[in-house]
Amino acid sequence: MPNMRPRSSAGALLLAVLLPFAACAPARTPSPPAPGGNAGTVAAETAEPGRLKVLFLGDDALHRPVERLRDMATPMLDRGIALYFTTDTADLNPETLARYDALLVYSNHEHLGQQQERALLDYVATGGGLVALHSASGSFLNSPAYLALVGGQFRSHRSGVFSTRIAAADHEIMRGFAGFESWDETYVHQNHNDENRTVLSYRGDEPWTWVRTHGDGRMFYTAWGHDGRTWTNPGFQDLLERGIRWAAGQDVQQALATRTISNPLRYEVLDVPFPPPYEVRLEYEQAEGRSMDRGANYPLFFDHQLPLSPTAAIERMIVPAGFRVELFASEPDIVNPIDMTWDERGRLWVIESLEYPYPRQLWPDGGGKDRITIVEDTDGDGRADEFTVFADGLNIPTSIAFANGGVIVHQAPQTLFLQDTDGDDRADTREVLFEGWSQSDTHAGPNHLRYGLDNWIWGVQGYSGFTGTIGGEAHTFRMGVYRFRRDGSQLEFLRRTNNNTWGFGFNERGDAFISTANGNPSTYLPFSQRLNTLLPELEPALTERIADTDRIIMLNNKFRQVDFVGAYTAGAGHGIYTARTWPREYWNRSAFVSEPTGRLIGEFRIDPAGSSYRARHPRNLIASDDQWFAPVVAEVGPDGHVWIADWYNYILQHNAESNRQRAVPGNAYANPLRDRHHGRIYRVVYEDAP
Repeated sequence: MPNMRPRSSAGALLLAVLLPFAACAPARTPSPPAPGGNAGTVAAETAEPGRLKVLFLGDDALHRPVERLRDMATPMLDRGIALYFTTDTADLNPETLARYDALLVYSNHEHLGQQQERALLDYVATGGGLVALHSASGSFLNSPAYLALVGGQFRSHRSGVFSTRIAAADHEIMRGFAGFESWDETYVHQNHNDENRTVLSYRGDEPWTWVRTHGDGRMFYTAWGHDGRTWTNPGFQDLLERGIRWAAGQDVQQALATRTISNPLRYEVLDVPFPPPYEVRLEYEQAEGRSMDRGANYPLFFDHQLPLSPTAAIERMIVPAGFRVELFASEPDIVNPIDMTWDERGRLWVIESLEYPYPRQLWPDGGGKDRITIVEDTDGDGRADEFTVFADGLNIPTSIAFANGGVIVHQAPQTLFLQDTDGDDRADTREVLFEGWSQSDTHAGPNHLRYGLDNWIWGVQGYSGFTGTIGGEAHTFRMGVYRFRRDGSQLEFLRRTNNNTWGFGFNERGDAFISTANGNPSTYLPFSQRLNTLLPELEPALTERIADTDRIIMLNNKFRQVDFVGAYTAGAGHGIYTARTWPREYWNRSAFVSEPTGRLIGEFRIDPAGSSYRARHPRNLIASDDQWFAPVVAEVGPDGHVWIADWYNYILQHNAESNRQRAVPGNAYANPLRDRHHGRIYRVVYEDAP
């Protein structure tokens, strides 16, 4: 698994401190499985059909929309509203906007291109909805047409705690709305556009919240929303839901009366503020741990989320409008999938590692419960129905690639060749090609085998390193990129990476891209370091970092990271879209980097930059607020859609954190909440695919 080595616990969430000492003590009996679910999996209500899809346009500027998304995504999702986040104004185009019920703008973008302006105005005029929050009235200052659409422009502000005066109590947005008090910036506006505008509330005499109509569409604006003090306020969340529903063309009062929210959340952690009193669909049990922070030793209680059924988990996932998530396989047939690939018949091969992160010596029976399974859909219904164990008796196999009529598999300390010689889909030949991979840290070993255009097998390696002799040549290296001949007769170390490494992929030209841990989600291999010897003065080089940011776009604040908090601390996989099933904008350009600690797969746009590349990260492919969702790899399947291996595990952190967690062989910390019963394979499908 990718690196999650702690650098400091100061920025970590309190849950990250508590969980290592947790011994679960359920406060009540879990709910029975949902229809079609699996035993031991807790059911959750699914969202109403036809939930609203809202494109959330933010940026990485001073109002920190990425952090505000964490405050709002779950309460909106609980209400049947999916917020899909992007920082790219190029998404303001007719094709993208047409897929969404409303556009939410909360940013400080300074410039709006002419094409984007035209697309936005046409979208609203033809019936689309615009929701403009706070700084949206100070964005796109080069566009008078946009500011007129909003109905006013930010001029100045101070700050303070205040409430507003409702001015249109009979408006469908305001009926039943009680108002609220919060600290916020005291906006003053200018250039008001009173045409088709109704002011819903005032701050003193300053118009504060209003609505407008524009053609067949609707616009909702409120000046509330500078930071988390307002965004986490239940009154603001109520107001935003009402505004979104109105802008999307719904009858607000009817929608509020008919949509249901159930299962209130209890959250009882010392010194952590209680969350807003909205209700959620996720189910929890109470767990108890003990704090050892600063010498203290006292009981702490927290709510441990229960797992969802595979189908219910889909309802907590947000993907771009126009795409959907489908379940292909799940527990008990597939457990802890760590890597996957396809054979020439289109069959899925999955590595399942039930024993990760503990090496053989920690298992009383000697280990060997890990396996490689061939997964097939034999009746064409889109769900796997045949599971054949190709090889078992393994311990923490980490990668698989086809070659020489069989498969090459990394299982530190060895690289194996497995082959079926009698046609029964079960390996009857097992050969060690070479060995030397260290198991000192089981999440820092060799991974992501790929068949290169040069007919060599490529891969990446974490900081555990390699020491061994291959073809008479001695090799010693740590994290980086390497390749070896298919028969294991020769190996070349290509170049170092800067961090623990668990992600690798080729584009259509055979260029190599890597993801690493700790703030380096996309890096590029320009050429092998052996070419440095042509100029003796050149020092051994690292792969080139090309990502424009390391921040991640999560759906809430209930995540467990102890290093690079809020960023890619565990970048895993680097699958580039090399098919033609999805729209052209993805072709040989979009890379998918998993961040299991953030419960998401980020999309990176790879563009040429001179002799190298740059990688922009404006959005996700998929994200969930389910604390068990743990995508570890995303790859393009033979159908041209993107397949996801979901580890589905509550515990992702590997390394021990000082004296708070007990490290065992493999440098993993022992935690009874590590799950060995769940795992899923999903597909993200483009709905308009041929």
